[in-house]
Amino acid sequence: MPEAAWVKSSYSTGNGGECVEVAAARGAVLARDSKQPAEARLAFGPEAWSGFVRMAAER
Repeated sequence: MPEAAWVKSSYSTGNGGECVEVAAARGAVLARDSKQPAEARLAFGPEAWSGFVRMAAER
């Protein structure tokens, strides 16, 4: 996944402490911790990601 494809969450702190990045991939949405970009990444199906975003928006 090219680095330019990753987008940092707008809710991440500006000092680099708690940053989540997401990227669109074929048939999935990827998520990672920006402090450890080479470590584990999570992959979500489109329906699961949409459900998560809806739930998070309600909070």
